[in-house]
Order: sequence, then C-alpha cells, then structure tokens
Amino acid sequence: MGPLDEIFKAYDIRAVVPDQLDAELARKVGSAFAAFARSPKILIGNDMRPSGPELVAAFSEGATSMGVDVVLLGLVSTDELFYATGALDAPGAMFTASHNPARYNGIKLCLAGAKPVGAESGLQEIRRAIETGDLREVPEDERGTVSYRDVLTGYAEKVRSFVDRDALRPLRVVADTANGMGGLVVPAVFEGLPFDLEVMYGELDGNFPNHPADPIQPANLADLRARVLERGADVGLAFDGDADRCFVVDDKAEPVSGSTTTAIVAKAMLEKFPGEIILYNLICSKAVPEVIKENGGTPVVTRVGHSFIKGIMAETGAVFGGEHSGHYYFRDNYRADSGSIAALVMLEVISKAGIPLSELRKPFDRYVLSGEINSEVAEPGRVVDAIAKDYAALHPDADQSRLDGLTVDLGEWWFNVRPSNTEPLVRLNVEAPDRASCESHTEELLALIRDRS
Repeated sequence: MGPLDEIFKAYDIRAVVPDQLDAELARKVGSAFAAFARSPKILIGNDMRPSGPELVAAFSEGATSMGVDVVLLGLVSTDELFYATGALDAPGAMFTASHNPARYNGIKLCLAGAKPVGAESGLQEIRRAIETGDLREVPEDERGTVSYRDVLTGYAEKVRSFVDRDALRPLRVVADTANGMGGLVVPAVFEGLPFDLEVMYGELDGNFPNHPADPIQPANLADLRARVLERGADVGLAFDGDADRCFVVDDKAEPVSGSTTTAIVAKAMLEKFPGEIILYNLICSKAVPEVIKENGGTPVVTRVGHSFIKGIMAETGAVFGGEHSGHYYFRDNYRADSGSIAALVMLEVISKAGIPLSELRKPFDRYVLSGEINSEVAEPGRVVDAIAKDYAALHPDADQSRLDGLTVDLGEWWFNVRPSNTEPLVRLNVEAPDRASCESHTEELLALIRDRS
C-alpha cells in the first residue's frame, strides 16, 4: 500500500503532520480538488490546530494555480464551513482532524450546498489525480485570487433559526468546548438567547491542554459532569475539536447517549414536520426507530459517516438524521450536520417540557448500550470477518448484516463490530435489555476481538 492509502479515508483525508500530511501534499490536494470541483471559487476554513495555517496556505496555492479564486474563512467550525458552502453556493475545504490528537490534521471536502465528497463521490478521483500528476496549472497571469470573509454572524443566525425563541426558558447551561472551535462558535450561537451560558476550556488551543476533544469517550466528560453538579446546571454540552459534534449531560450529570439525543430530536422534528423520513445509523439504539414510528415518522437505517448519510438524505428527502457519535443532520441546514443546532433543539424541547432532562429522557432510554469500545488491531477487516464466521457457526439463525462492518441481531440483544474509517481500530457496540446482559456480551466479544487480532 502506498502512503495515500493510509490517509485517504472513507469520507475525508486524515493523517499525522508532517509525517504523512505536509504542505507539499496539501498543495497537490488543493490543485486536484480545484480541478474536480470545477467552480470559480473555493471556500477554505481551518480549526485551531497549529499545523492549520501552513496547510491552508499550501492548499490555497494549489487551488489558485488552477485558476480558481480562494475565499479564506479563517477559524471556523466544520458545520460553519458547511453552512458557508450553502449560503455562498461554493465548494469548501475544512482543515481539521476533529477529535484526533494534536499531531493529526486532515481535510474535509464538499461541493456547493455541503454536498459531500467521499470515497465514492470524488475523493478517490482526487487521489488518482495526485498520483498521476495530471494537474495542469494555468499561466501566472491567469491564477486565482485570495480574499477573506467572516461568516460567523450568518452561521449563528442560521443555527438560531431552528428554534422558537419565544418558547425558550432561562436554563442554566455549561458547555465544555475542550479548547476546540466551540470556544468561538458557541458564544456566538447563544448570543441573544435567554440562557445562562458558562463555557469551559473556551480558549482555542489545538494542543488540547485540558483533555482530548473527543466527547464520545466517557473520561472526557468528567470535568463537565462535575461542573454541572457544582453549578446546579440544567444541561451540559460537550463539543469535539471542530465543534460539529455535541454530546449532552443531564441535570444530574448523567450523560445522554447519541442515540437518546437522536430519538428526542427526532420526536421534536416530527412535531414540526409530521410524517417525514428520519435517518439513523446502524449503531443507534433500537429505541430510535421505535420512537420515530411511534411519532408517525418513517425510519431509514444508514451506514456510519457523514458522506453516506448526506447522500441518503438527498435521495429520500429526510428531514433529520442522527448518529450515535453525536452527529446530527438537518435537511434545512443543507443536509449538513451541526452540533450547535442539535443543542438548541434539545434546549427548546426541555424548555417546552417544563421538566428536568433527567425526567424527560426516561421514555427514550429503553435499552442498555455498551458505548463505542475501540480495540487497536493490525488488520481490522480480517478481525471483523473472523467474528462473522464465529457467530455464523454459534448462532446460525441470527440475522447478520454487512451494511457497515458486521451487525448481528440475536433478538434480545445485538452488536456491531466494524473497522474505523480513520484509525487502525475495530469499534464495538453492544445493546441489550439490561446492564448485566450488556456487560456479559461485551466481555465475550472483546475476548473474541483480542483472540482474532
């Protein structure tokens, strides 16, 4: 495998800087994306990682060398970049490695209107252009220009448009932005709303000095949970590094899973848009499709990952889609995901309900989930195939799906094991009717993963 095999993922580019991703490669990606997008201009944003400015400059040079104008948005969240590609009707490139450690960076690419560019929708074509060197630069006097634009105000207004401001109550909210882009965008989104907002770790620092910007990991919620109790807050919000994902903590400092948040937001969206289609990825709890059906909607299951979900959303016209990992997609947001929109919808639901989130969530918490457990393995695909064979032999009547990795439904409980799209990991998710059963099956599967790795 060549080096590009390791950094061109299913739906973005992600790698260690500068060992795998450096300025030279960023310049080539800029040229190749400009040729692929066939647009007179490209929008470029970056998160707070120290490597961002150099990579953005190189990418910009590559794009302008193809005769394309570049509009630099500066420091933005990923969902802010997606918003800009819709509002300004232009392709975009976001430099971020999301929740990965500081030594990583990456590039998320999309066409105008936040249309995704993934492995099956252009990313491999861009890679082939880089490998073949088939990139014809224009003469010096025909090169594109570079300009700058601030879109934060428009983005914040777009996010606030998803809720009824008159229905909002003065809830006390703590947001842990983990030194990521949430430190910039969350205060802007909350401006003018009747919430008492406290931001933790709001200083932008791509070295993540306080804790990793990965809120799906329970350990990274510890500081937020403690602060919610200290302040007597109604809600805690945890954002990842590029602030497109959001996890919620209730008034008792108990984490609300991405599945439960998806179910609550789905119900709220169906109240506003009766009978619509709602998407959920195959890692979500069985409670999600149950809630969608109970509220008159049509549930449609998808693979994990933004490029896949946005594609299905475009095909089906779905009004909303949710993932277990804290990504929430909205049709009226150019089908793009936004942690900030989901956070405001949750706060609107709590405001209207007039009861604490710890009570509101109970009808949606129907099963016990293991959470996503990662195991580092040399050959993730081989491990998944081996487990598929094991369970086919042990439980020949169980339903197996290979939509994304391996999902095995054994009636009362189910699990999914799949290779990571960004790291050399196998990701395990288990759901069962009670905690003892969930823990037992999780231990059983982790032992199999270790034995096969």
